[in-house]
Amino acid sequence: MRILIATDAWRPQVNGVVRTYENLKRELEAAGHFVTILSPLDFATLPCPGYREIRLALARRSQVAAVLKQGNYDHVHIATEGPIGLATRGVCLRRGIRFTTSFHTRFPEYIEAYTGLPAWISYAFQRWFHRPAIGMFVATPSLKAELARRGFRRLMLWSRGVDTAQFNPRSRAHDGERQSGPTFLYVGRVSREKNVEAFLNLDLPGRKVVVGDGPILGVLRRQYPDVIFKGAKSGDDLAREYANADVFVFPSRTDTFGLVLLEAMASGLGVAAFPVTGPIDVVTPGVTGCLSEDLRAAALAALDLGREQVRVQAMRHDWSRVANLFIANIHQARRAAGFGKRLIRARAKLLQIKAAARPIS
Repeated sequence: MRILIATDAWRPQVNGVVRTYENLKRELEAAGHFVTILSPLDFATLPCPGYREIRLALARRSQVAAVLKQGNYDHVHIATEGPIGLATRGVCLRRGIRFTTSFHTRFPEYIEAYTGLPAWISYAFQRWFHRPAIGMFVATPSLKAELARRGFRRLMLWSRGVDTAQFNPRSRAHDGERQSGPTFLYVGRVSREKNVEAFLNLDLPGRKVVVGDGPILGVLRRQYPDVIFKGAKSGDDLAREYANADVFVFPSRTDTFGLVLLEAMASGLGVAAFPVTGPIDVVTPGVTGCLSEDLRAAALAALDLGREQVRVQAMRHDWSRVANLFIANIHQARRAAGFGKRLIRARAKLLQIKAAARPIS
């Protein structure tokens, strides 16, 4: 199958959306599919206000139309609701091309936190954006239920994976920074919506380590001089940070999944998190982590979890399975859309027959 994936999130950004589609592309191509990523690298860009490291594409429909025509794709998947997603959506609707979408990020809550714009307005926009899709992919059952209550339709589960070869409970490298007591680790974007301060404010033994970059990194470094901030890391460097920690603390209340949860679990780290969407779908309480509104209590309880038993759960999340589910969802959505069109045509034909049979007065 020839597949075009349109996404506003791509390298050099470092986030869960980018990692998801990097791994998906690799697995799909290994299975014999042809995948093209339409990203900000294909357009002129401007820095996003408040997030200068994120580039917003100046995507024109004519450019997208040319890519679609040249590629002769079997299917189009729109990953994000940004400029590239909007342009691709517009071209597909104009040309009658069926497409699927994904819901990755709670932009309504983020926009409300940063600007004060009520979240219901942004959700109305997102419903409009996703409504024409023949299928809308979501990561977890709890998110699916929530979005259904908000009026989204044609929702399909599509989970996430982890590279269990790279992220594993490797021998812990005592890098000279280790002190007496445990290490509590946070990995992710250092930004307001990630609620990092909820972790940094905890009274915990040992040390706290933050791995990641973001707009408030400088501020937090000044406010929390006792915390070790290591900046963004990837690959083996990131894997070593997980392996050298004792507990992974995930303070976010707004993530739709949290790939870092799987990376931590594959590394044998018990997870401490709030009982919200993402953690409640990924973490098995008492086995792979501890969920509580008392994040400190959850972090301390997670110290007692066995690293091997935590990893066993993560082994179930293989990227090849994620890729297979992606393709299965596409086929299911296309079959459903085809049946729906046939049903509409059949109903129209029946109405014509009834109208023709109606006696003329």
